Amino acid sequence: MNKQKPLYFFAFLLFIVQYSGYGQGKDKTLSQDFELELEAEYRYFPNKGQFQGQKDHFPSIAIQPEYNLAWNKGYESINITGFFRLDQDDNRTHWDIREFYYQKAKNNWELSVGLKKIFWGVTESNHLVDIINQTDVVESFDGEDKLGQPMIQYTLSTNYGNFDFFYLPYHRKRIFSGEKGRLRFPLVIDKDDINYESGAKEWRQDVAFRWSHFIGAFDIGLSHFYGTGREPLFSFDNAGGINAFYPVINQTGLDLQVTHDAFLWKFESIYRSSEVQDVFALVAGLEYTFSNIDGNGLDIGVLGEYLYDDRDNLALNALQNDIFFGSRIALNDTQDTSVLIGGITDLESNSKIFSIEASRRIGSSWKVELEGRFFSNIDTNEFILSNFKEDDFFRVSISKFF
Repeated sequence: MNKQKPLYFFAFLLFIVQYSGYGQGKDKTLSQDFELELEAEYRYFPNKGQFQGQKDHFPSIAIQPEYNLAWNKGYESINITGFFRLDQDDNRTHWDIREFYYQKAKNNWELSVGLKKIFWGVTESNHLVDIINQTDVVESFDGEDKLGQPMIQYTLSTNYGNFDFFYLPYHRKRIFSGEKGRLRFPLVIDKDDINYESGAKEWRQDVAFRWSHFIGAFDIGLSHFYGTGREPLFSFDNAGGINAFYPVINQTGLDLQVTHDAFLWKFESIYRSSEVQDVFALVAGLEYTFSNIDGNGLDIGVLGEYLYDDRDNLALNALQNDIFFGSRIALNDTQDTSVLIGGITDLESNSKIFSIEASRRIGSSWKVELEGRFFSNIDTNEFILSNFKEDDFFRVSISKFF
């Protein structure tokens, strides 16, 4: 968000705060909290990149400050989370305001105004219904990191579930890896070269709605989004050029989780329609946890999911007819040691992706994380994965918390 227009959104946020209970002097009892995370990261790609200019070693540092100011007995607050990374890949050197919003809660409703992160979904391998925030693809391969989204969110809690209404006045573009970066296309994609279907471009006014509820063992969510999609559509011409734009979409999503003893049954599905492409996709699976195996708190979860996307090889997430298997290991020790191992295999082409993630605290203020991603037998017809077939990598990071 490097234009001046988003500043009007912040001015509106400050106006809300000025005329809140704190601004009027009703309750000036403040509580505030500040945290800072400093991270040193190193990524290593053992194979030579298949595109010119790609590097093998990527040391980087990241800073993430968080600040919370609450008043009116905690019913009103301002929450801020920033992020900055300095990396050898110029496009991965980036900063973002992950969150900067005012929140007010009263009785059975809650109002948030500002930049915020919203997560929807229950499955492990792919979060289909999660559409509010743009994905920060240069930060992580798994799509878990998100850019802050300007919004007004109103939540109403009733005996019939929670009703969330979203007004989204600004669209955030995806940032892709630069020339030195890995996990990229043959051509370096400049985010400013990606156009919009809407004549209003990034200022098209989008809306979204979600209903969620607990019904016995069932945790269900039903959502709808109408606006500029978060995924750009790509096409390549015979001259090697790239054409890309963000379409206007309607997306209806369903997420469901059923808890039965040690089983978690999970399901997500979307139907997305637009002038250029209709999409149906789903993820369905289960997780079973063996608890306290050794009598000292060891938990081992076994996961299995099926993934389907009717775009076939054109699916941007490369998960069109695949099976995911994994295991989640939690030692439940004072160092919060955990490991997640998984693999995805394509049922048609036999392409495979393997992954391992592990983390452990050191003392009271340090944390170390390990990650590995490995691509095997990638089919040349895979629109996305064929560009990443030489991009096996290892990542280690050490974080200090203040």
